[in-house]
Amino acid sequence: MSSITSVELNYLVFRYLQESGFTHSAFVFGNEGGINKCPIDGNLVPPGALVTFVQKGMQFLEMEANLNNCDADYDEDFSFLQPLDLITKDVHELKKMINERRRKLQKGKNKESEKEHEGDRGRVREKERHEKEKECEKDKDKVENHKEQELHNENQISRDMVSDQEDKINGAKKEDKANGAKKEDKVNVVKKEDKVNIAKKEDKVNVKLDENETFGGPEPMDICTTSTSQPIEFPKSDVTILEGHTSEVCACAWSPTGSLLASGSGDSTARIWTIAEGRSKLDSKDDPLNVLVLQYIRGTTNEKSKDVTTLNWNGEGTLLATGSYDGQARIWTTNGELKSTLSKHKGPIFSLKWNKKGDYILTGSCDETAIVWDVQAEKWKQQFEFHTGPVLDADWRNNVSFATSSTDTMIHVCKIGENQPIKTFAGHQSEVNCIKWDPTGSLLASYSDDSTAKIWSMKQDKYTHDFREHSKIL
Repeated sequence: MSSITSVELNYLVFRYLQESGFTHSAFVFGNEGGINKCPIDGNLVPPGALVTFVQKGMQFLEMEANLNNCDADYDEDFSFLQPLDLITKDVHELKKMINERRRKLQKGKNKESEKEHEGDRGRVREKERHEKEKECEKDKDKVENHKEQELHNENQISRDMVSDQEDKINGAKKEDKANGAKKEDKVNVVKKEDKVNIAKKEDKVNVKLDENETFGGPEPMDICTTSTSQPIEFPKSDVTILEGHTSEVCACAWSPTGSLLASGSGDSTARIWTIAEGRSKLDSKDDPLNVLVLQYIRGTTNEKSKDVTTLNWNGEGTLLATGSYDGQARIWTTNGELKSTLSKHKGPIFSLKWNKKGDYILTGSCDETAIVWDVQAEKWKQQFEFHTGPVLDADWRNNVSFATSSTDTMIHVCKIGENQPIKTFAGHQSEVNCIKWDPTGSLLASYSDDSTAKIWSMKQDKYTHDFREHSKIL
């Protein structure tokens, strides 16, 4: 592509000044630029040539910024830019602006698509629910028909038994009449005994029918083998509302003792609530809740950095550990006293766990590290720097080994005293949000933003189970 010369550009500027009415400026510029010596034929230059040339250059720059390295059609997401942006920014900056616009547009399309899919799934679930209800009705009808048939059979058996006893009595009567009046008393005795026996047998039949729940006694429960996934509603009288936090509640945990509930909030406080057994919402009107406020702020200005992000009780329920956005872990007693502050992380703490023995605390942070703290010594014992992204979760395998997960999609199994992971699990395609060991410490469950949950074994590197039934991130 040929470039424009300075002589041609000077002539276009000269013509622009003339056409715009800047006569004196055009004269001075033409005299100093030697326009009279220019070989360009002015009759061939159309009016407004400079403006047209600049506009076409801006359009070309806009086209270049919208193009990417592939041959895909860009008509649908072509982005128009402001003239000032085209003049003041280079192509790379313009491409960044367009890519950001496309990302926002794609997010909007994804949200609309999710809403449509959610509506479709809702209709499918409703249809499945109706089908399951029909199946339950059919099962119920079968059970009722079976009960009616059994009832009919039982009644027929009882009638046959009574008929047999009456035949025996009638035979005894005829025999006694033939033998004379002397045996009438004996016959009466026999009749009474037989009637008693018949009554007893009828009672036995009734008892048997009652045991089979065909009549008398409660109706049998209708059992449906398919779940209809109906929502469960709790009456308001069974709900207790704990009020006091002034911002979102980020974490909650019951004490092993069962009567204390800890909560951490974005208002830079943690609270310990004493919940009486059997307490209801109605009780709380006249009997205020017993709550301890664990205050983080001590006259500081940046309260947001003290948001309580995670908390966990020790095994005996005597100490509460909290992690916050300022990268510090704190240990509190059940009466609200701050026992110790653990400082070494350089970023927010996202995960915090006591080991079963209660002598170590494990923390995972946005600074891409996990730290094991010695509770008795109130200092860090070992820092593990194996991840390349923020540590999102951590869980103890036993009292000295644990696993950590991160935004780098990796899971590392570590052990106190070891400088390298004793096991690494790779298989998720996006950040791993949560992990949990089974009670034996041989299997580890994980779930991720890639919409899958996986089960891992210490005996192999690849996951043993891969659950892909979810349609959204976990």
